Amino acid sequence: MFGIDPLYWIMMAPVLLFSMYASFKVKSTFNKFSKYTTGRGLTGAEIARQILSTNGLSNVNVMETHGFLSDHYDPIKKVVRLSREVYNSKSVASIGVAAHETGHAIQHAKAYRPLMLRNAIAPTASIGSNLSWIIIIAGFIFGALGLVKLGIVLFSVVVVFQLITLPVEFNASARAKEILYSQGILSSNELAGVSSVLSAAAMTYVAAAASSIMTLLYFMIRAGLIGGRDD
Repeated sequence: MFGIDPLYWIMMAPVLLFSMYASFKVKSTFNKFSKYTTGRGLTGAEIARQILSTNGLSNVNVMETHGFLSDHYDPIKKVVRLSREVYNSKSVASIGVAAHETGHAIQHAKAYRPLMLRNAIAPTASIGSNLSWIIIIAGFIFGALGLVKLGIVLFSVVVVFQLITLPVEFNASARAKEILYSQGILSSNELAGVSSVLSAAAMTYVAAAASSIMTLLYFMIRAGLIGGRDD
């Protein structure tokens, strides 16, 4: 249905191209700075543990996880999970990613409001992400505008989640760079590399938000909520 709609591709093509570029950029930048070993010679796991300890977060564990750049902070189990490329590496790229994830742990400990809000709506956003498309498509097939509107409401929560994610990620990166600088963990040149890696990673979140917003606008146009009903 949507795949053969010219309007869908007109609206989505720019964000799809941007998403592809963002994905390429983060992988290429990470690979580039993975070749540079830091002067301190500490691994991503060791840096994460050091940052957590100096911030009074000895109760947060650091564990290795599978998947390329699958690094994340688990607020429920209070674990910083680092991919193998980050956990065991002493590269500038790995240190930047590890510090970024500890930034999320610090946000959690300090009850950073955007993070708390994102965590609160995460279950609803997950439901919306999985069910909204099914409900919207069913609504269009059966001509049930009420179903379409319900699906749009659910998908709106996904958009809100994506938008809240932006300040959460930007703040975690800012915390990471400030800590790496203030604690003298990296040199100025190494910090520039970290900044490049984290900026590239931020593009993927911007791309995800842009894609969600454009998709929501498309649904609203086709439902007649914007610009009149499309019959």
